[in-house]
Amino acid sequence: MFKNLFSYIDENKREVKVGKIILHVLLLIFVIIPIIFGSWGTVNAGSRGVKTRMNKVVATVEEGLYFKIPYIEKVYKMDVKVQKDEVEANAASKDLQTVSSKMAINFNLSPEAAAIIFRSVGTDYKMRIIDPAVQESVKAVTAKYTAEELITKRELVRDEIKTVLSEKMLSYGIIIDQVNITNFDFSQSFNAAIEAKVTAEQSALAAKNKLEQVKFEAEQRVTQAKGEAEAIKIQAAAIQAQGGKEYVSLKYVEKWNGVLPTTQMGASEFTPLINISK
Repeated sequence: MFKNLFSYIDENKREVKVGKIILHVLLLIFVIIPIIFGSWGTVNAGSRGVKTRMNKVVATVEEGLYFKIPYIEKVYKMDVKVQKDEVEANAASKDLQTVSSKMAINFNLSPEAAAIIFRSVGTDYKMRIIDPAVQESVKAVTAKYTAEELITKRELVRDEIKTVLSEKMLSYGIIIDQVNITNFDFSQSFNAAIEAKVTAEQSALAAKNKLEQVKFEAEQRVTQAKGEAEAIKIQAAAIQAQGGKEYVSLKYVEKWNGVLPTTQMGASEFTPLINISK
Protein backbone atom coordinates (compact mmCIF):
# COMPACT_ATOMS: atom_id res chain seq x y z
CA MET A 1 0.00 0.00 0.00
CA PHE A 2 2.81 2.44 0.90
CA LYS A 3 4.52 1.59 -2.33
CA ASN A 4 1.45 2.62 -4.33
CA LEU A 5 1.14 5.82 -2.28
CA PHE A 6 4.74 6.82 -2.97
CA SER A 7 4.28 6.09 -6.66
CA TYR A 8 1.21 8.31 -6.76
CA ILE A 9 3.07 11.18 -5.04
CA ASP A 10 5.99 10.89 -7.49
CA GLU A 11 3.65 11.03 -10.44
CA ASN A 12 1.96 14.12 -9.04
CA LYS A 13 5.32 15.79 -8.55
CA ARG A 14 6.30 15.07 -12.12
CA GLU A 15 3.00 16.46 -13.38
CA VAL A 16 3.44 19.60 -11.28
CA LYS A 17 6.98 20.05 -12.60
CA VAL A 18 5.83 19.65 -16.22
CA GLY A 19 2.99 22.09 -15.56
CA LYS A 20 5.41 24.67 -14.19
CA ILE A 21 7.67 24.28 -17.19
CA ILE A 22 4.75 24.77 -19.56
CA LEU A 23 3.60 27.77 -17.55
CA HIS A 24 7.07 29.31 -17.71
CA VAL A 25 7.25 28.76 -21.46
CA LEU A 26 3.85 30.33 -22.00
CA LEU A 27 4.81 33.23 -19.75
CA LEU A 28 8.00 33.71 -21.74
CA ILE A 29 6.19 33.59 -25.10
CA PHE A 30 3.21 35.78 -24.31
CA VAL A 31 4.54 38.16 -21.67
CA ILE A 32 8.27 38.49 -21.34
CA ILE A 33 9.31 38.40 -25.03
CA PRO A 34 6.60 40.89 -26.11
CA ILE A 35 7.60 43.20 -23.27
CA ILE A 36 11.28 43.04 -24.24
CA PHE A 37 10.80 43.52 -27.99
CA GLY A 38 7.72 45.72 -27.68
CA SER A 39 9.36 48.33 -25.50
CA TRP A 40 11.52 49.85 -28.25
CA GLY A 41 11.70 50.42 -31.99
CA THR A 42 13.25 52.60 -34.70
CA VAL A 43 12.02 55.36 -36.99
CA ASN A 44 13.62 55.27 -40.44
CA ALA A 45 15.31 58.27 -42.05
CA GLY A 46 12.80 60.48 -43.85
CA SER A 47 10.02 59.56 -41.44
CA ARG A 48 8.53 60.73 -38.18
CA GLY A 49 6.81 58.67 -35.54
CA VAL A 50 3.59 59.66 -33.81
CA LYS A 51 3.39 58.14 -30.34
CA THR A 52 -0.03 57.41 -28.88
CA ARG A 53 -0.93 56.32 -25.36
CA MET A 54 -4.28 54.62 -25.08
CA ASN A 55 -5.11 56.02 -28.56
CA LYS A 56 -4.20 59.57 -27.56
CA VAL A 57 -1.40 61.40 -29.39
CA VAL A 58 1.28 62.26 -26.84
CA ALA A 59 4.49 62.97 -28.79
CA THR A 60 6.35 63.11 -32.09
CA VAL A 61 9.23 60.65 -32.39
CA GLU A 62 12.36 61.69 -34.30
CA GLU A 63 14.44 59.43 -36.55
CA GLY A 64 16.32 56.65 -34.79
CA LEU A 65 15.73 54.57 -31.65
CA TYR A 66 12.74 55.14 -29.38
CA PHE A 67 11.22 53.47 -26.32
CA LYS A 68 7.60 52.93 -25.40
CA ILE A 69 5.42 51.17 -22.88
CA PRO A 70 4.29 47.80 -24.30
CA TYR A 71 0.55 47.30 -24.81
CA ILE A 72 -0.13 50.89 -23.76
CA GLU A 73 1.84 53.01 -26.21
CA LYS A 74 2.10 52.69 -29.99
CA VAL A 75 4.18 54.51 -32.59
CA TYR A 76 2.77 55.17 -36.09
CA LYS A 77 5.19 56.03 -38.89
CA MET A 78 4.57 59.10 -41.08
CA ASP A 79 6.59 59.64 -44.29
CA VAL A 80 8.04 63.17 -44.55
CA LYS A 81 10.07 62.60 -47.74
CA VAL A 82 9.03 64.11 -51.08
CA GLN A 83 6.20 62.01 -52.47
CA LYS A 84 4.39 61.94 -55.80
CA ASP A 85 0.66 62.00 -56.35
CA GLU A 86 -1.18 61.81 -59.70
CA VAL A 87 -4.68 63.23 -59.84
CA GLU A 88 -7.18 63.37 -62.70
CA ALA A 89 -9.41 66.43 -62.72
CA ASN A 90 -12.32 67.46 -64.93
CA ALA A 91 -13.19 71.13 -65.29
CA ALA A 92 -14.61 73.73 -67.66
CA SER A 93 -12.73 76.52 -69.41
CA LYS A 94 -13.79 80.16 -69.60
CA ASP A 95 -15.44 79.50 -72.97
CA LEU A 96 -17.27 76.48 -71.49
CA GLN A 97 -15.13 73.81 -73.10
CA THR A 98 -14.80 70.54 -71.17
CA VAL A 99 -11.22 70.06 -69.97
CA SER A 100 -9.85 66.74 -68.76
CA SER A 101 -6.46 67.07 -67.13
CA LYS A 102 -3.95 64.88 -65.36
CA MET A 103 -1.78 66.49 -62.70
CA ALA A 104 1.45 65.20 -61.17
CA ILE A 105 2.09 66.67 -57.71
CA ASN A 106 5.32 66.46 -55.73
CA PHE A 107 4.76 67.20 -52.05
CA ASN A 108 6.10 66.47 -48.61
CA LEU A 109 4.66 66.48 -45.13
CA SER A 110 6.24 68.99 -42.77
CA PRO A 111 7.91 67.01 -39.92
CA GLU A 112 6.43 69.42 -37.37
CA ALA A 113 2.94 68.74 -38.69
CA ALA A 114 3.08 64.94 -38.56
CA ALA A 115 1.24 64.69 -35.24
CA ILE A 116 -1.37 67.29 -36.30
CA ILE A 117 -2.12 65.48 -39.56
CA PHE A 118 -2.32 62.13 -37.77
CA ARG A 119 -4.69 63.53 -35.15
CA SER A 120 -6.99 65.37 -37.57
CA VAL A 121 -6.87 63.17 -40.68
CA GLY A 122 -4.88 60.01 -40.11
CA THR A 123 -2.34 58.35 -42.37
CA ASP A 124 -4.56 58.44 -45.48
CA TYR A 125 -4.23 62.21 -45.89
CA LYS A 126 -3.29 61.95 -49.56
CA MET A 127 -6.71 60.69 -50.66
CA ARG A 128 -8.67 62.67 -48.08
CA ILE A 129 -6.98 66.07 -48.40
CA ILE A 130 -4.59 66.42 -51.34
CA ASP A 131 -6.61 64.83 -54.15
CA PRO A 132 -9.79 66.90 -53.55
CA ALA A 133 -7.70 70.07 -53.17
CA VAL A 134 -5.98 69.43 -56.51
CA GLN A 135 -9.32 69.05 -58.26
CA GLU A 136 -10.67 72.25 -56.69
CA SER A 137 -7.53 74.17 -57.65
CA VAL A 138 -7.66 72.97 -61.26
CA LYS A 139 -11.33 73.96 -61.58
CA ALA A 140 -10.70 77.40 -60.07
CA VAL A 141 -7.79 78.19 -62.41
CA THR A 142 -9.05 76.72 -65.70
CA ALA A 143 -12.26 78.72 -65.36
CA LYS A 144 -10.17 81.89 -65.88
CA TYR A 145 -8.77 80.85 -69.27
CA THR A 146 -10.24 79.89 -72.62
CA ALA A 147 -9.48 76.45 -73.95
CA GLU A 148 -7.00 77.88 -76.43
CA GLU A 149 -5.25 79.85 -73.68
CA LEU A 150 -4.91 76.70 -71.59
CA ILE A 151 -2.75 75.36 -74.41
CA THR A 152 -0.78 78.48 -75.29
CA LYS A 153 -0.31 79.60 -71.66
CA ARG A 154 0.29 76.19 -70.14
CA GLU A 155 3.20 77.24 -67.91
CA LEU A 156 1.25 80.20 -66.53
CA VAL A 157 -1.72 77.94 -65.78
CA ARG A 158 0.56 75.42 -64.05
CA ASP A 159 2.15 78.07 -61.84
CA GLU A 160 -1.23 79.48 -60.85
CA ILE A 161 -2.54 76.02 -59.94
CA LYS A 162 0.54 75.49 -57.75
CA THR A 163 -0.07 78.81 -55.97
CA VAL A 164 -3.73 78.05 -55.26
CA LEU A 165 -2.96 74.49 -54.12
CA SER A 166 -0.07 75.59 -51.88
CA GLU A 167 -2.35 78.04 -50.07
CA LYS A 168 -4.91 75.31 -49.48
CA MET A 169 -2.32 72.88 -48.09
CA LEU A 170 -0.49 75.39 -45.90
CA SER A 171 -2.86 75.02 -42.95
CA TYR A 172 -2.34 71.24 -42.94
CA GLY A 173 1.46 71.44 -42.91
CA ILE A 174 1.72 69.92 -46.41
CA ILE A 175 4.32 71.55 -48.65
CA ILE A 176 3.73 71.53 -52.43
CA ASP A 177 7.13 71.24 -54.10
CA GLN A 178 6.14 70.99 -57.75
CA VAL A 179 3.09 70.79 -59.99
CA ASN A 180 3.16 69.42 -63.54
CA ILE A 181 0.36 69.19 -66.07
CA THR A 182 1.01 65.86 -67.74
CA ASN A 183 -2.05 66.05 -69.99
CA PHE A 184 -4.73 68.47 -71.18
CA ASP A 185 -7.52 66.89 -73.21
CA PHE A 186 -10.55 68.50 -74.82
CA SER A 187 -13.62 67.35 -76.73
CA GLN A 188 -13.22 65.90 -80.24
CA SER A 189 -15.03 68.87 -81.81
CA PHE A 190 -12.68 71.35 -80.15
CA ASN A 191 -9.61 69.35 -81.15
CA ALA A 192 -10.88 69.31 -84.76
CA ALA A 193 -11.46 73.09 -84.65
CA ILE A 194 -7.95 73.69 -83.32
CA GLU A 195 -6.47 71.49 -86.03
CA ALA A 196 -8.41 73.35 -88.73
CA LYS A 197 -7.30 76.70 -87.35
CA VAL A 198 -3.66 75.64 -87.25
CA THR A 199 -3.91 74.40 -90.84
CA ALA A 200 -5.45 77.68 -91.98
CA GLU A 201 -2.78 79.70 -90.20
CA GLN A 202 -0.03 77.64 -91.79
CA SER A 203 -1.57 78.09 -95.24
CA ALA A 204 -1.90 81.84 -94.70
CA LEU A 205 1.69 82.02 -93.52
CA ALA A 206 2.86 80.10 -96.60
CA ALA A 207 0.90 82.47 -98.88
CA LYS A 208 2.34 85.48 -97.08
CA ASN A 209 5.86 84.13 -97.47
CA LYS A 210 5.21 83.53 -101.18
CA LEU A 211 3.92 87.08 -101.60
CA GLU A 212 6.96 88.47 -99.82
CA GLN A 213 9.18 86.44 -102.13
CA VAL A 214 7.40 87.79 -105.24
CA LYS A 215 7.66 91.35 -103.94
CA PHE A 216 11.33 90.88 -103.21
CA GLU A 217 12.01 89.51 -106.69
CA ALA A 218 10.07 92.40 -108.27
CA GLU A 219 12.03 94.91 -106.21
CA GLN A 220 15.23 93.23 -107.38
CA ARG A 221 14.18 93.59 -111.02
CA VAL A 222 13.24 97.25 -110.53
CA THR A 223 16.53 97.92 -108.81
CA GLN A 224 18.38 96.14 -111.63
CA ALA A 225 16.50 98.14 -114.30
CA LYS A 226 17.24 101.39 -112.49
CA GLY A 227 20.87 100.40 -112.35
CA GLU A 228 20.99 99.62 -116.04
CA ALA A 229 19.24 102.90 -116.93
CA GLU A 230 21.65 104.81 -114.77
CA ALA A 231 24.58 103.06 -116.47
CA ILE A 232 23.22 103.99 -119.90
CA LYS A 233 22.78 107.56 -118.76
CA ILE A 234 26.33 107.68 -117.51
CA GLN A 235 27.63 106.19 -120.77
CA ALA A 236 25.67 108.74 -122.82
CA ALA A 237 27.05 111.55 -120.71
CA ALA A 238 30.55 110.17 -121.20
CA ILE A 239 30.06 110.04 -125.00
CA GLN A 240 28.88 113.63 -125.08
CA ALA A 241 31.85 114.63 -122.99
CA GLN A 242 34.22 112.93 -125.51
CA GLY A 243 32.93 114.85 -128.56
CA GLY A 244 29.58 113.39 -129.37
CA LYS A 245 29.11 112.21 -132.99
CA GLU A 246 32.80 112.39 -133.85
CA TYR A 247 33.65 110.22 -130.88
CA VAL A 248 31.09 107.60 -131.93
CA SER A 249 32.47 107.57 -135.50
CA LEU A 250 35.96 107.08 -134.14
CA LYS A 251 34.88 104.16 -132.03
CA TYR A 252 33.08 102.72 -135.06
CA VAL A 253 36.22 102.83 -137.14
CA GLU A 254 38.31 101.33 -134.35
CA LYS A 255 36.04 98.32 -134.15
CA TRP A 256 35.50 97.92 -137.96
CA ASN A 257 36.84 94.64 -139.37
CA GLY A 258 37.19 95.98 -142.91
CA VAL A 259 34.01 94.41 -144.28
CA LEU A 260 31.08 96.59 -145.12
CA PRO A 261 27.54 95.33 -144.82
CA THR A 262 25.89 94.47 -148.13
CA THR A 263 22.54 95.78 -146.96
CA GLN A 264 21.80 98.97 -145.11
CA MET A 265 18.41 100.13 -143.99
CA GLY A 266 18.02 103.85 -143.67
CA ALA A 267 20.69 106.45 -143.74
CA SER A 268 22.99 106.96 -140.88
CA GLU A 269 25.37 109.73 -140.35
CA PHE A 270 27.55 107.39 -138.31
CA THR A 271 28.40 105.21 -141.32
CA PRO A 272 30.14 107.54 -143.82
CA LEU A 273 32.15 104.67 -145.30
CA ILE A 274 32.05 103.67 -148.98
CA ASN A 275 32.12 100.09 -150.25
CA ILE A 276 35.10 100.30 -152.59
CA SER A 277 34.99 96.59 -153.40
CA LYS A 278 32.26 97.12 -155.91
